Amino acid sequence: MLRKRLFLSSVFLTAAMIAPMAISANAAPQSVSVRVYDRNHKDYHNWDDREDRSYTLFRGEHPKYGVTYRKAKHKQQREYWAWRHEHPDHD
Repeated sequence: MLRKRLFLSSVFLTAAMIAPMAISANAAPQSVSVRVYDRNHKDYHNWDDREDRSYTLFRGEHPKYGVTYRKAKHKQQREYWAWRHEHPDHD
């Protein structure tokens, strides 16, 4: 009888220890958002998937900017934010 209780206790303890790992392994990945400061407009923007799409659209309209936002010069970044304030999301 004691062996059965000991066995069942160890099974439940093992299950309780494994459950959080299984739950976190199946959790949906969260998109990473970075805050970017727009000096000219004195506001912050969350750089996420939506902002990536907007920057891609901006680069399509301005082919001379063939680099990512992070690699763009400060002048180009300021031009993007000026454009961005004129083109808000329409979701």
